[in-house]
This record gives sequence, structure tokens and C-alpha cells, in this order.
Amino acid sequence: LPAALADCPRLKEANFRGNQLKDKRLEKMVNGCQTKAILEYLRAGGRGKGKAESAREEARKKKREKQQKKDGRDVEQDELEEASKLLVKVLHVSENPAPLVVKASPGVKDVRPFIVCCVLKGVNLKAGNALKRFLSAQTKLHEDICEKRTAATIATHDLQLIKGPLVYDVQPPDELKIMPLGRKEIKAKDLLRQLQSEAEEQRKQKKRQNVSGLHKYLQLLDGKDNYPCLVDAEGIVISFPPITNSEKTKISRDTSNLFLEVTSDTSLQICKDVMDMLILKIAELNRFTLENKEDSGSDDESDALCGLGNLNPSQNVQPMNFPLVVEQVRVVDTDGNLKVLYPSKTDLTTVSSLLTVIR
Repeated sequence: LPAALADCPRLKEANFRGNQLKDKRLEKMVNGCQTKAILEYLRAGGRGKGKAESAREEARKKKREKQQKKDGRDVEQDELEEASKLLVKVLHVSENPAPLVVKASPGVKDVRPFIVCCVLKGVNLKAGNALKRFLSAQTKLHEDICEKRTAATIATHDLQLIKGPLVYDVQPPDELKIMPLGRKEIKAKDLLRQLQSEAEEQRKQKKRQNVSGLHKYLQLLDGKDNYPCLVDAEGIVISFPPITNSEKTKISRDTSNLFLEVTSDTSLQICKDVMDMLILKIAELNRFTLENKEDSGSDDESDALCGLGNLNPSQNVQPMNFPLVVEQVRVVDTDGNLKVLYPSKTDLTTVSSLLTVIR
């Protein structure tokens, strides 16, 4: 039997019964189907024990060479992975001449207490299907990590269209007015009634129990006397979580600076985890657009479906020359006491294997 069999550590069973072997001791092991004993015997050099030491030395030499090759590959791989990481620079509040602040009113505590915000600059939505990919990535995050918006809700706004400071507040359903995406201004109470009626109509038409779009989130506000909202300095509601953003701050292909908001009635940590993931996805999208050198006019449907998972880390990709800049945003109470600062030193660590954060 070839001694090389001893170098197969994952070999679980070897059946050589019926073979005529000169080595009677080995033949006995073979007939007893003692795979482990057979391999040990072969490793020791079999009957000709004199060769055992040189065989072992040869095996050790091969192992050392193999390890050296592997180590060399690992170093190259590490360098490649480091080079292919996405860059994000954090701009601290102290370095920002006009930082955006969000004031949280006491009323949100009983409705939807947790909010995390930041500003992201340097996003490229102009080229090809970048905007379409961005929106589909947000939808996917809502389905996955946000658990169909039950754990958290994301809202993305065009920073140029926002006037700070912002107030995270609650308003009664018949007072809260918003211009939902793609609709005219409406009171929250009427919007929910309208969506409910659309949902019923959709069920009848499709003869199904399930509904799609905004309709599936209506039950998240059941039993609430007040609804949460984010209001700008002019008193305009720019966000009504977990239902919709405002048409007023809607992002477009010309948007390069974003105001990101994540709210939850579950925990502050889920808000931070979702925000980490959202920044990572936007960084991936930015690089995907850069690598593929899409034309501004490209509008190919198949392009939108390529998703974020298609980025190949093994490609020799250099970091972007201009990293995304994440500006810290403070959430304070009505007295100005700090409630949340994002990103803090401990944030963005969940995605650190794919993201290089310059603090």
C-alpha cells in the first residue's frame, strides 16, 4: 500500500480486504478494517522501519513548505483585503462649524423612544442606476435587519432640503400633516384611512390575505394616541416613522449629501446596528458605481437587479480616493442634555471587517 495514504488526515475509512499483501501484519489489519491502525502503520514506514525516520523528515519538510506557501498567500490576501476595504471618514461635532442637532421631545418616550441620525457626504447617485440600487438596498434592509420595519425604520433625506435644528416629536393623528412620497399633503389620520382602504381593495383584486407596499406597516401604529414625527425648523414634518418620508426632502439623482435617520420602539442598539449596515451598503454602492464607470444616462433595468452582493473582494481594488464623510449628529433632550451621538467611538465596529473608518 502506498505510504502517501498516511498523509490523508481526513480519510475516515479505508477498505483493502481481499488484496494479497506481502506484509502479513498489515494484511491482518486490513482484514480487520482498522483504518486508523493502517494509517499509523504506514506513517511509521510499515515493515521496513528503517525508512520511517527519513519518511517522517520528508513529510515534515513538505508540511513546512506547504505552510510557508500558505503564509505567503495569507499576507498577500491580507494586503489585498486591506486595499479593497471601503473608506469612511468621521467628522466630529467639534470639527464641524455648523453641526445638525436633533431635539427629542419627552412625548416620544411612550410612542417610539429611540432615534439615531447622521449626515453622509460624498454619495454618487447620478450615474446609471445608482439611485435605483440605493432604494432597493434600503428596501432589503427594511425586510432583513429591520425585520419588516417591526424592529426599526430607515429614512433617508436630501440634506440640502432640510432646515435645522430638527425636532423629534409626537403629534395627534388629526393634527400631524405630511406630504408623503408621491402623494399630496394629508393628515396622518386620513393617510392611514386611505392606505387601509387601498389595502382592502388590493386584497379583493388579488384575492390574497397579504398586502404589499406601505399597507403592510399600518398595524405598527395600532392603539397609538400620538404618532412620531421628525419636524424641521419651519415646522414641516419630514418623516413619519414607520410609514413614510416626506416628498419635500426626497432624494434624487442630484443628491450627494444625505441625512440618515433610524428610529425604533425596541432598542437604541438596533438603531445603531441598522445605521452601521446602511452606511456600509451606501459605501459598497458608491464603489460599485465607481468601478463600473456607469454613464449618467444609463438606465438599464437589469443593472438595478445586480444587488450589493456582487462586489467581489478578490478583485484588486484600490480604496476610493475620496472616502465618504460621516458627520456626527447629536440627539439631545429639550434641556440640551446629550441622549445619543452617532457615530461614537464604539459605532461602525460591526462592519469593521469591510470598512476602514478614519476617526
